[in-house]
Amino acid sequence: MDSASTATQAAPKGSLHTALWVAQFLLACAFGTAGVGKSTAPIAELAVDMPWVTDLPALLVRFIGVAEFAGGLGMVLPSVTGIRPVLTPLAAIGLALVMALAAVFHLTRGEVPAIFINAALGALALFVAWGRFVKAPIPPR
Repeated sequence: MDSASTATQAAPKGSLHTALWVAQFLLACAFGTAGVGKSTAPIAELAVDMPWVTDLPALLVRFIGVAEFAGGLGMVLPSVTGIRPVLTPLAAIGLALVMALAAVFHLTRGEVPAIFINAALGALALFVAWGRFVKAPIPPR
């Protein structure tokens, strides 16, 4: 057997790979922070900055928080460890879906500034999904 057939896929390199890591880190920070807040802080405390939380059942707010936190972890842990790195783009798709649903929710409430945040985070998540599925996948270890 020649070395080409026995070699595993090389780790991606270059500016796209770096941009994807930056996006993954930013998404992990944003969703990790938001997720911890929504899943642990008292609803009244959350309502100061996010008045919409009082219009939803508390368990739904907590579920959203846990989902966001899990998505944030999914942005970095599989790629860093090399254990099932395909989970990173899947987490990115999940977060993009959460942002699309959040944008629709905020649109129905007339909360336009929130929609811009949802769109930016959703676009960043789609960038990671595309990049890690198509252009610069992380090989498993």
